Amino acid sequence: MLVIGFLIMNWFGDSLDGTLARVRNRQRPRYGFYVDHVVDMFGTFFLLGGLGLSGFMSHSVAAGLILVYFMLSIEVYLTTYTIGTFHLSFWKFSPTELRILLCIGNLVLLAGQVRGKIGDREFLLFDIGGIAGIIGMTAMLLWAVYRHTVHLYNEERLPPQ
Repeated sequence: MLVIGFLIMNWFGDSLDGTLARVRNRQRPRYGFYVDHVVDMFGTFFLLGGLGLSGFMSHSVAAGLILVYFMLSIEVYLTTYTIGTFHLSFWKFSPTELRILLCIGNLVLLAGQVRGKIGDREFLLFDIGGIAGIIGMTAMLLWAVYRHTVHLYNEERLPPQ
């Protein structure tokens, strides 16, 4: 239950800082953007690293999730710099939905369900979710790279020689 409490605190803190700055009219966009994402980077590293060390997710799936998460993050930051738009969510999926899924997974673990089955094979429960996450984030990454590459190509077409 502690994990769920900390995920709720993380969501509350992550949502509250920008809202407070806007309400108080004390915004610092570059500083806020930077600090928010550095904190997210460390939080994600420790969350997924902890899952990989917990025995509820294999090391390779945790490493794959960290890798694809950081690749997607790099794409988002490059898009922010080159195109000037920042998109935190993809296909209606954002960090809030990820926190909800992690809470559900923790509740399932608390009920004693550590493994799940796909067909006749048994896997760690968080490996199933992690592999789904890797596939989903890889699809998001490839779509975003395609879309933003086409956008930038069209914006910077060279004149015929």
